[in-house]
Amino acid sequence: MLGIGLALTSAAFFGLNNATVRRGVLHATVLQGLAITVPFGVPIFAVIALIFGGFDAMANWNISAWGWMSLAGVVHFVFGRYGNYRATQALGATLSTPVQQISILVAIALAVVFLDESLTVLNCIGVVLVLIGPAIMMARRKKIMASAKSKGFEPQYLPGLFWGMICALGYGSSPLLIVLALGESGSVTDSIAGILVSYTAATLVVIALVMANGGLRYVTGQGRSSFNWFALSAVFVAASQLCRYMALALVPVSVVVPIQRLSVVFRIIFNAVLNRDFEVLDVWVIFSVILAVLGAVFLSLDSVMIANFLHLNAGWLSYTVF
Repeated sequence: MLGIGLALTSAAFFGLNNATVRRGVLHATVLQGLAITVPFGVPIFAVIALIFGGFDAMANWNISAWGWMSLAGVVHFVFGRYGNYRATQALGATLSTPVQQISILVAIALAVVFLDESLTVLNCIGVVLVLIGPAIMMARRKKIMASAKSKGFEPQYLPGLFWGMICALGYGSSPLLIVLALGESGSVTDSIAGILVSYTAATLVVIALVMANGGLRYVTGQGRSSFNWFALSAVFVAASQLCRYMALALVPVSVVVPIQRLSVVFRIIFNAVLNRDFEVLDVWVIFSVILAVLGAVFLSLDSVMIANFLHLNAGWLSYTVF
C-alpha cells in the first residue's frame, strides 16, 4: 500500500507542478522559467543521490553512460521542457495535454526502430486513442476559442501545436537515450544518479542561454510572482520524482506506470482551482485528455494484464503487428 500511495502522491505533485508552471508563464518568458526550474533540480537531486547511493552508482559508469545521460538531460530538460512551457503558454495547461501525450508515440517508435521492441494490437489501439485526443481538440477549436475569449484568454493554436510537438519529441526521445546510457538492466539507484547527471548537464546549457540573454538581470526581470510560481514548480517536480523512484523500489513498474498517468487528472483538478480564468475546461476538452491518457496507458502496459483486467482474449490483444 505504501508503494501505491507514493505513486499516487507522485502523480499529484506532477499535476500540481503543471498548474504552477501555467501561472509562471503568464507573465514571464519560458527561458526565465527554465533558469529557475532546471538549476533548482541539481541540489535537490544531489541530496537524493547521496541518500540513495547514487554517487556510488556513478563510480561504475563508463564514459558512454555519462555521455548518453548528459545528452538525455539536455534533450529532456532543455529541449522538451522548453517545448512544454511554450505549449502551455500558448494553449493553456489543459489544451496542451493531448498534444504532449504524443511523446509516448515518439518513444514507442524509437524503441521499435532502435531497440527491436514490438508493437501489439493493444499498442495500436493506444496509438489511435492518443491521436483522437488532439483531433477532437482541433475539430472543436472554434468553440474552444469562443469559450476562451469569454475569459480573456485566446489560445494560439499554431504555436501551441508546434511547441507541443517539440515537447513530444524531447520527452519521447529521452527514454531511448537513458536506455543507451544504462541499458535495460539499470537499477533504481542508477536512475536516481542519472537524473542528477541529466539535470547538471541541462543546467550548464541553460546557464549559457541565460548569459547570452543578459545574465542574472534577465532572470530577475520576470517579477517576484512568476519567480515564486516557478520555484514552487521546481519543488513539486522534485517531490514527484522522489516519490516515483521510492514507489518503484516498493512495487512493480506495471503498477507505478498506470498510477502515474493519473497526473493528468490532477492536472485538470489543480488547474481548475488555480487557473480557472486562464484555462478551457469544458466536457469535450476533458474527454479528449482522458482519451489521450487511456491511449498512453495501453501503450505502457502489458497486453495480457490488460486483457485479464477487461476479460478479453489475450491472444489477439498481444498479437505482434510490428
